[in-house]
Amino acid sequence: MTNVLLYVATVLIWGSTWLAIKFQLGVVAPEVSVAYRFLLAAAILFAWGAWRRVGFSYPMRAHLRFALLGFLLFSTNYLLFYFATARLTTGLVAVVFSTIVAWNIVNGRLVFGRRSETRVKFGAALGFLGICIVFWPELKAFDLARAGTVGLLLSVVATYSASLGNMVSAHLQVEGYPILQGNAWGMLYGALMQLTFALARGIPFAFDPSPAYMGSLLYLAVFGSVIGFGCYLTLLGRIGADRAGYAAVLFPVVALCLSTLFEDFSWTYGAYLGVVLIMLGNVLVLGRLKRGIIGTRTATQ
Repeated sequence: MTNVLLYVATVLIWGSTWLAIKFQLGVVAPEVSVAYRFLLAAAILFAWGAWRRVGFSYPMRAHLRFALLGFLLFSTNYLLFYFATARLTTGLVAVVFSTIVAWNIVNGRLVFGRRSETRVKFGAALGFLGICIVFWPELKAFDLARAGTVGLLLSVVATYSASLGNMVSAHLQVEGYPILQGNAWGMLYGALMQLTFALARGIPFAFDPSPAYMGSLLYLAVFGSVIGFGCYLTLLGRIGADRAGYAAVLFPVVALCLSTLFEDFSWTYGAYLGVVLIMLGNVLVLGRLKRGIIGTRTATQ
């Protein structure tokens, strides 16, 4: 699969998962829902790997890194985002997550010593400006006394955790660990961590058989976790964390469209202007990737 197809798939899938998370809230505690999601996703990956006859046996050193990946990328950040989504609109949560672009640039520099091109930085900044314009009404209402403030802070911490998880994944790929096996073990460890956390807190393991909960769980596990992470982490290994992370700048646009359909979001001149700026930023960041996008194929895992 070419880089451009990986990029589009990542944006469309993850841009829609924010709304799906809304249907997970209610009967089942967030800790348990996250555990269900990644247990199912891990089972799918292990089954797929077994069918393809790939190996899942690795030394303890590798499992420690898989566990760290699970803690950062498949446990902590999602739990915090589930809590945040209960307090904020899906669009605003997506806006906060888009700051992963900046965190990836910072952490890429700290972990790998990688310098980002000025064009990448400027494009990301332009995208952030567009997002701020789109969601200015929500940002303008920021108040430390509001419950939404807690959700915003949770989203920031969750985003930074996700960025650190990106660094762990990129490091695993540099060392030659396949994405499929790394994700399978990481998701399993992340789910087990959530189960342990829920048990420690005495949270009941409830289940909601409603079509809304079941449908959103399947969508989040299969598309949001298995397919989405597979596309994104493959992209991350090919073009770097800063460029791959820029897909997050487009997530809010998808979330905004879904909010228009399902949450009665009202378009304004500012919203239109913000979307245009986001698109321009996208062109700046991806313009230098043209040679890498054309004719690239997914490596066998």
